[in-house]
Amino acid sequence: MTWDWDKLQEKRQRQQQHPEPRRDPGDAFEPPEGQEKPLPVFPPKFSTRGTMWLLIALIAAWLLSGIYIVNPDEQGVVLRFGKYNRTLGAGPHYALPFPFESVDRPKVTQVQRVEVGFRSANQNRRFQQGQYLALPEESSTLTGDENIVNVQFSVQYQIKDAVQFLYNVTNQAAVVKNAAEAAMREVIGNSLIDSVLTDGKLKIQQDATDLLQNILDRYKVGVRVLAVQLQDVHPPKEVIDAFKDVASAREDKSRIINEAEAYRNELLPKARGKAVEIENGAKAYRETRIRNAEGEAKRFTALLEAYSEAKDVTRRRLYLEVMESILGSPGIKKVILPNEGGGKLLPLLPMFQQPGPQTPPAQPRSAS
Repeated sequence: MTWDWDKLQEKRQRQQQHPEPRRDPGDAFEPPEGQEKPLPVFPPKFSTRGTMWLLIALIAAWLLSGIYIVNPDEQGVVLRFGKYNRTLGAGPHYALPFPFESVDRPKVTQVQRVEVGFRSANQNRRFQQGQYLALPEESSTLTGDENIVNVQFSVQYQIKDAVQFLYNVTNQAAVVKNAAEAAMREVIGNSLIDSVLTDGKLKIQQDATDLLQNILDRYKVGVRVLAVQLQDVHPPKEVIDAFKDVASAREDKSRIINEAEAYRNELLPKARGKAVEIENGAKAYRETRIRNAEGEAKRFTALLEAYSEAKDVTRRRLYLEVMESILGSPGIKKVILPNEGGGKLLPLLPMFQQPGPQTPPAQPRSAS
């Protein structure tokens, strides 16, 4: 379709000079002269059956939107019109679609952590291995003997009651952090600086854990405190060298005392054992001598009784026993000479015989 720009300009000028009267919406539309009247346009008509099926599909999708799944590490907390209704465990469940019911699914088995006095590496801060950002305004604490120490610690906790955790407080991590800071300041305020810097850290951690759990239970935060761990405890920078010297001296003192106690514990049992050994040996020697003396006395008494009853026989038996012990000794050389020629021989000692170990002859037992 081509346009005549001159005629269009003349038409606009006429309309500006002689504006047409305002038409009501109900008046029939009259086209300008020389133009045909356009045909009326009506919206398309839908069938009743199609509208019904579309409505059914929308209702079904709305009802199916209430199906949800609770993971094993979560709990499902259902709200009906914004008010708590029920708590569900892991698995598939159904809730009335929006706006009737809504479901929150907190992770109740996840161990969460807050840091007080320092910030470790995370997504927003990048440090090297073992480095962290210290915050003295959070860690400065006054001890019971009016000394200042910087206490950096962390708190690990889990969700104990999902309803209290979600709806009793708004910023749960901030509440736990503030309560932990208050509990630690109270525990440090009841302790001496020597205990804080040396051997009292375990007790401080346990006391802070119990006190923090008590505070959170009173606030009904729904949190279970797992542990309060001291990251670092040190005095201010201005006096840290002097404190280190004192701590080193205490460690040396403890080390020397432990070494002395170890030496004492090693020496005393040996001395006691040696004393018991000597005492037992003396007792055994005494008993042996007493038993031997008693046996010799009984043997002599029996021999005396036998001698008094048969003197010749007893004397002969004693002589034979003595000769048997002498002649029966294996380490003694024996030379037997007859009585007839023994008196005519001159006995000589073996002067050139090599000396060697010899068994001494058995001593004859006396008859007296």
